[in-house]
Amino acid sequence: MQTIAVPAASWDRIPVIIRFPEKLAMVETYGFSGNQGEVVLEGQHLLPRNCPSDTLFLLMHPTSTLQLLPIPAALAAAGIHVLCAGSRYAKNDSALIMEKVAYDLGAYIRYAKDELKYRKVVLVGWSGGGSLSLFYQAEAEAPMVTETPAGDPYDLTRADLTPADGVIFIAAHLSRAETLTEWLDPSVIEENDPDARDPEFDIYREGFRNGPPFSPDFVAAFRERQRQRNGRITSWAVDTLARLRERNDGERERAFVVHRTMCDVRWLDPTLDPNDRRPGWTYLGDPRIANSAPAGLARFSTLRSWLSQWSLTRSHVTAARNASRIRRTPVLQIENSADDAVPATHNPIVRDALGTADKEFVVIKGATHYYVGQPELLRECLEVIRDWSRRHGFAG
Repeated sequence: MQTIAVPAASWDRIPVIIRFPEKLAMVETYGFSGNQGEVVLEGQHLLPRNCPSDTLFLLMHPTSTLQLLPIPAALAAAGIHVLCAGSRYAKNDSALIMEKVAYDLGAYIRYAKDELKYRKVVLVGWSGGGSLSLFYQAEAEAPMVTETPAGDPYDLTRADLTPADGVIFIAAHLSRAETLTEWLDPSVIEENDPDARDPEFDIYREGFRNGPPFSPDFVAAFRERQRQRNGRITSWAVDTLARLRERNDGERERAFVVHRTMCDVRWLDPTLDPNDRRPGWTYLGDPRIANSAPAGLARFSTLRSWLSQWSLTRSHVTAARNASRIRRTPVLQIENSADDAVPATHNPIVRDALGTADKEFVVIKGATHYYVGQPELLRECLEVIRDWSRRHGFAG
């Protein structure tokens, strides 16, 4: 893999450890972090040398740690102070609860302002961090969530979330729930048997005759079946949680596998929602392989986690709804035109939904999701961020 060269001597990586108590009836994290009544968060502060600043650019993804991506290093090399923040679910989203991730993000912002003494914090929502950033900022401006979608108490209205001073929405999709739904394999007819499939919608099957190219009627039916599949899993999760609660025998949660979750007609037919992406490819590689690979989206889940991060009808983290709730914060939105992870339809929806009057929308022509092998486009993105930051007082 080709990497982006940055002057490593111009900045330092400083570990960040944040601890806070949290006593709940049940925790989802394994080991010392979480189940001893204390949450431990780990991040990396990318601190430029001899470049003082009162502004910190904070990158957080629900499950990734982000510090190895090209953009944080490029920002730090340009003299921008960066914090890559890992949630309590870093690198393991099987039991992730989005409401708790939002609380973790708030802990980092408080740490940045109280301990690191930054006057301003700008959220940089990359990929899955985009919808998280919009959810957090909406709750910080006008909190309304008091429980998780599973009905467990988790009151963000009393969490004292500190609003960020700006938000950058970059290479980001609508939400985990909406993106997964558009990638669920609609040919699956039995959740516990991935070989039980409807051949009429099994687009990866050898000899499949309905496309590509795919007709509008087929695409409409395909999308409807994807929504129905998400709905069936959601209903099963709700019903199963209800049975566990009624039984009250100590079993509070249940894990399960979601088969075939990387199936989208757009990957095989570039005429659908066209952009500059590579046909027959995804950010996880060949979609036929990714569809059943262990690293597929939402492959391993729990009842509560499904409802919080993957359910189309239950999740609180939907970008358009939360974007409309942001009224006071400047937002820079950057779309990569060759993104092989974010569907082309998603960014215009967020742009049109944003409630703030101070919003800007920029397209980086030809840029892929990670900018790998595209140093010139990475520099273009960096200049967009620096120009916006200067005009909003985030540069020094």
